[in-house]
Amino acid sequence: MKTLYPPIEPYASHWLEADGHRIYYEECGNPEGLPVLFLHGGPGSGCRPDHRRFFDPARWRIVLLDQRGSGRSEPQGELRDNDTGKLLEDLEAIRTRLGIARWAVSGGSWGAALALLYAQKHPERVLGLILRGVFLARPYDLDWFIRDGVKRIYPDHWHQLVSSLPVSGWNDLIQGMYKAVTGGNEALQHRVVEAWTRWSSAVTLGRDFDPGKLPAPESVLPKVKIELHYAAHRYFLDDNRILHDCRYIRHIPATIVHGRWDLVCPLEAAFVLKRQLPGAELRVLENAGHIAAGEEMIDALVDAADRLAERLSAS
Repeated sequence: MKTLYPPIEPYASHWLEADGHRIYYEECGNPEGLPVLFLHGGPGSGCRPDHRRFFDPARWRIVLLDQRGSGRSEPQGELRDNDTGKLLEDLEAIRTRLGIARWAVSGGSWGAALALLYAQKHPERVLGLILRGVFLARPYDLDWFIRDGVKRIYPDHWHQLVSSLPVSGWNDLIQGMYKAVTGGNEALQHRVVEAWTRWSSAVTLGRDFDPGKLPAPESVLPKVKIELHYAAHRYFLDDNRILHDCRYIRHIPATIVHGRWDLVCPLEAAFVLKRQLPGAELRVLENAGHIAAGEEMIDALVDAADRLAERLSAS
């Protein structure tokens, strides 16, 4: 059973200035190693120190960034010029600045969606893909999470989510919550942020969810604003864009890791993606959920990165 590599610190950190945003990115591991880009989820979550630890620091030159408005990037929670196309432009700008010709790309949930979109736009730049908890950004996926899907499993938390909004927002919850968190009513804003955080945490964490450990609404407001901004705009993508464009990346080595008990992104998404990428390896984890935690999930992700490094080094 593989575990995370020991904690490491960046050997270099940088800022990319674009459209009034300052995007933070860092390099860790071996400066002469195989380049790998790690993409966090959310959208809006930001990177954490443990994200560096999925990769062997002796083998990999690990590049992590906080996407626009997320984590250490500034301004926090900024929605202006914050869309999927701009994020993809940032990735190419970072690759060029670092002098990297080709790199592997790894991401989970929204990060997996962004990894696929980047590979589809720049297949000649991608050495391989490691995808966890596949999110395909289809209307179907958003409907599962917020309309008529997982609410049947968590009706209590769903009721609290809906009740956080005035009745006028019930017809379209995403638009109603988006207007609330970006509006001027601070009390409503905080109520909706707290309800959204409770809902998403309960669905994501499952049995490990502890309502007593929810963060203060003001501390997660930037993250929630970005999450709802992307959801309200259907992730700035045409319907089924990711699946449709898989024809461009069938030659790229890919590993798909998905937990059987993932209620944020059900396993169906990974199976549909595998059909579009017949050469990809799909690893279904029988005891894992959505998050990149737990022995089974960590073992699978670290092993996927190790095996990709071996494959690339051999070629």
